[in-house]
Amino acid sequence: MTVRPCTTGDFKSILHFLNELQGKTFDPELLQPMFEKNISNPANIYLVAEHYNQVVGYLSCHVQLLLHHAGLVGEVQEIFVLKEFRGKGAGKLLIDELKEIVKTRGAVQLEVTTRAIRERAIKFYKREKFEDSHKKLVYYL
Repeated sequence: MTVRPCTTGDFKSILHFLNELQGKTFDPELLQPMFEKNISNPANIYLVAEHYNQVVGYLSCHVQLLLHHAGLVGEVQEIFVLKEFRGKGAGKLLIDELKEIVKTRGAVQLEVTTRAIRERAIKFYKREKFEDSHKKLVYYL
């Protein structure tokens, strides 16, 4: 399995992953321009995991200067691995590559938020040395 930067050609795979991750069907005509804008933004990191040239997972991260951290902080926005590849190292490869990238950019911290019902994801993040130290509150518009 390998990890590489995401390209515009990965959109269909990413769309499929997002639909599965969120349990709904997103409009590709709405998401594709957003996706292309995001992967071209240097503040974003988009990675895919491949197994024999099949995209089996992806990760997106936004890196920004946060005053209360006095430095750059990376925040994982999305991570998804196909069910049949979970527990086989794809997620770890994505996170490990991300950790190296944000370190080279000079980030002081890497954060991730996940829904409380995603217990397997929480266990994964804890294995990867993320600390359960914050609560996220959401206001829907």
